Amino acid sequence: MVNPIDPTAVAFLMAENRRMPMHVGGLQLFRKPEGAGRSYATELYHQMRDVETIAPLFLKHPKRSIRTGGQLVWVEDEQFDIEHHVRHSALPKPGRVRELLDLCSRLHGTRLAPERPLWEAHVIEGLRDGRIAMYTKIHHALVDGVSAMRLLQSVLSTDPDRRDMPAPWALRPRAVQDPPANADEVTTSALRTALGISAEAVGLPGAMVRTLRKSVRNETSALSLYAPRTILNQTITGSRRFAAQDWPIERMRAIGKATGTTINDVVLAMCSGAMRTYLSELDALPDSTLVSMVPVGLNAKQSQLASADGGNAVGSIMVKLGTDLDDPADRLSAVHTSMRDGKEALSSMTPVQILAMSALGQAPAILTPLLRMQGLVRPPYNLIISNVPGPRTTHYLNGAQLLGTYPLSIPIDGMALNITCTSYDGHMCFGLTGCRRTLPHLQRLLSHLDDELTALEKAAGV
Repeated sequence: MVNPIDPTAVAFLMAENRRMPMHVGGLQLFRKPEGAGRSYATELYHQMRDVETIAPLFLKHPKRSIRTGGQLVWVEDEQFDIEHHVRHSALPKPGRVRELLDLCSRLHGTRLAPERPLWEAHVIEGLRDGRIAMYTKIHHALVDGVSAMRLLQSVLSTDPDRRDMPAPWALRPRAVQDPPANADEVTTSALRTALGISAEAVGLPGAMVRTLRKSVRNETSALSLYAPRTILNQTITGSRRFAAQDWPIERMRAIGKATGTTINDVVLAMCSGAMRTYLSELDALPDSTLVSMVPVGLNAKQSQLASADGGNAVGSIMVKLGTDLDDPADRLSAVHTSMRDGKEALSSMTPVQILAMSALGQAPAILTPLLRMQGLVRPPYNLIISNVPGPRTTHYLNGAQLLGTYPLSIPIDGMALNITCTSYDGHMCFGLTGCRRTLPHLQRLLSHLDDELTALEKAAGV
């Protein structure tokens, strides 16, 4: 069966090269069910592999030929080999988290074969504490990061005794509905909108003028025209470094309550302080503040673009991180002000106008690597920091307790670091994905994040 590929997916396929694999990933850690033996990982692998019928999403791969008029289309893999996609791996001794993250770094830096369906899953054993890990990756042309998380959640249960949950790629009688686009997909959709598909986007109201005026004055909100050149904003290599850790959300909530800010503000302030320390150690901290692109949820009553969380539309804000400020409290205040201004700017726009605004802000980041203009165009922002809500309660995979879930994302030329956070069961799980050569000792950012959270608690008096 041949199916057309939508323009968003085509953009991800066309942008991909050896330096920029365009897949998202996830690392999940599980505790074995009570009474499980030493062969549990093998049993889990067989359960994931031995699937009777594969869902159509996991059978298709891109193809272009004379018969398709030179256009990319989805075709079903007639020689589908489940053992190529579902794999069983073991860590070398001593089986620390370090060895696990090294393995995920290598796996995430490898491109998916376009002649096969664009996904892989690895059941990983060998952690010395007995935990089992699962690393999965799937091309952004198939699903975005939010959709990938929803696929995972669809096979989890809050019942530790339930044992009939299928593999994510198994065909189920009632298909799981894919959620709408996240911020990354909005980017490509916005480009089309901004190019004139909608007359409404062309006639942006006074909010657009006010936002542009702020951007020209370097007062970022929904749009950024200024970002300093940093080591983050250069051509990257294909090698990856992945670092992950989680912290109790209650610590962030307490800081927010004491300072009148949000949990997301605190997450951004943690990243701000960590990046300041990290770049300072490398003697690479710019005099002006770093700017981050941050996806945000908007009130669904003002929009028909409801997200998978129900009641939100996705927009993006360019946030001044305050990395030029010495005091943690000042950095948190700067982040809060920048987020508030951005949300206010978007709240006065219609959904189509929000998409157009996103296009204006992100077009340089998208087009620069595609047109090979790296180093000639100033970056509109320095990195992406996103926060994806996950399950609030403990979940299980056929009796195995999910202990943590850590997202792996996509660095690109000119954007060597992507920080994605996922909330789960009272913890905020950070996943840092960066170019291994461009950003040395990336794992040090985890210690800096921990130090910054402590510094924010001290500054807030909690």
